[in-house]
Amino acid sequence: MIPMDMMGPIMFGALVIFMLIGYPVAFSLAAVGLTFAFIAIETGFPNFQFSLMQAMPERVFGIMSNDLLLAIPFFTFMGAILERCGLAEDMLEGMGQLFGPVRGGLAYAVIIVGAILGAITGTVAASVIAMGLISLPIMMRYGYNMRLATGVIAASGTITQLIPPSLVLVVLADQLGKSVGDMYAGAIGASIVQVALFCGFIALVSVVKPDAMPPLPREDLTMKGWPLYRRILLGMIPSFVLIFLVLGTILMGLATPTEAGAMGAVGAIVLAVLQHKACSRRALIAARIGGVVALVLAFPGLVIWLDERAPAGLLAAANGFMGMVKTPLFFVFYLSLAAVLLEAAIIVELRKLISQGMDSTMRITAMVIFILIGSSLFTLVFRGVQGDVWIEGLLTSLPGGVTGFLIFVNIFVFVLAFFLDFFEIAFIIIPLLAPVAAKLGIDLIWFGVLLGANMQTSFMHPPFGFALFYLRGIAPKEVKSSDIYWGAIPWVILQLILVAILVFCPGLVTAFLDKEKVIDTNKVRIEVPVDSTDPSRGGAKGAPGSTDEDDPTKALERALRGSEAKQEPR
Repeated sequence: MIPMDMMGPIMFGALVIFMLIGYPVAFSLAAVGLTFAFIAIETGFPNFQFSLMQAMPERVFGIMSNDLLLAIPFFTFMGAILERCGLAEDMLEGMGQLFGPVRGGLAYAVIIVGAILGAITGTVAASVIAMGLISLPIMMRYGYNMRLATGVIAASGTITQLIPPSLVLVVLADQLGKSVGDMYAGAIGASIVQVALFCGFIALVSVVKPDAMPPLPREDLTMKGWPLYRRILLGMIPSFVLIFLVLGTILMGLATPTEAGAMGAVGAIVLAVLQHKACSRRALIAARIGGVVALVLAFPGLVIWLDERAPAGLLAAANGFMGMVKTPLFFVFYLSLAAVLLEAAIIVELRKLISQGMDSTMRITAMVIFILIGSSLFTLVFRGVQGDVWIEGLLTSLPGGVTGFLIFVNIFVFVLAFFLDFFEIAFIIIPLLAPVAAKLGIDLIWFGVLLGANMQTSFMHPPFGFALFYLRGIAPKEVKSSDIYWGAIPWVILQLILVAILVFCPGLVTAFLDKEKVIDTNKVRIEVPVDSTDPSRGGAKGAPGSTDEDDPTKALERALRGSEAKQEPR
């Protein structure tokens, strides 16, 4: 019989062995869970009965009916569409021309466009593939250092992991039991710092090794002045509209992550239609009409959203306006949207693009659900054999208290990221760490953003850095794999510097969260108005029917005088 205090460690070790063998993670989790459940039941493990396993069907039903997880296929589909719709090409070309005269200008352009794509797509593959196909040949043509070029493209794609609406943040919020909106808000500061670190590194290299990133020749800067700015705006404005549809509506409380993901998926198809060269004049007119209607609805909608913060007269006018025109304007808007979406069905290339996006979304969603079901079974059995107690005792007894816990967890997650992707880490490890973090008084939103910053290294370091695999798959043959791997190392170090900054400056996360109102109970006053002219309550002093005996103040004075008289010595 296995000793009771050893069942948890042995079960965890068995899972590690299964995954090192290379067996699929979802089935490894389920197999280990079922095997140890059978052992625990047959050996009469204390407090582990077969009835515990009856909770598993309810857990599976809970996973399948979790509205929050619907955001994953929506964001995945949105990224798959935007990956090939041509939006990245326009932004990269405009930014490349804008920053071209500066040393490292193309690298700056890749970082900024990577951040914008991250805020639109939420998926690493879309960003890395789009920028690798467009930027890498240009960087090679103008003599950029190969390791620097491949590193900046891969790193800029992984910014997506931390910039809302990241899939990582959705999964972390679900596993930590926190609001996705709060997780997104907390990640804003960390995302800004990461982009600044990347740009700062390029600025440093351009000074130390100027030949590694030469500026573009003047004869190749074909656009200047208003045509250049117009090209940039044509790429940026649709992107920011889509960012507002997804991220803005979540942070303003206008939509849940699932609803925002659905709007983002529809918005991605609309952008793909408008970017396509075969887009008809009818679709362009419909899109302009829909845009005008949206702007007309936006201002009164904003006033109504502000509610008490808006002037009373303006709020009343906005409510009246919306009451009159809301229905017809929404009708016109939906007709315009239907006309644009119909264009997506007419254009053959877009039909194929949507079909490919749906196929990719189906495979990724199925993988996530299977991993989640397997991890739920593993966690149920692991807690049944007191494994969670073993983990909690192990982590809370670390020297250094909270600091020791954070150091251990970040090193542990960083090492795991060499072998597991972020889905596997989130579904296996986070449920074991979250209760300990909560017991130590750690803010779980800050903890989630910190782990998200750490987990993004899983895309960048060997042997399973998916961003490096994506880049290897689309890079020209003359690009060596060794250059891709060596080029990633400085950027992994920058990501670890970000983790250290977040540990020592938690305000970068908490400053963007809504502060809870603290009420001082010692300053609370409850005033109950009393009608002093009411004859039933003694009436007012001097009023007809009132006497000094009815005045509560006089009665209190008489009681005090009587008490003092009793205390006088006779």
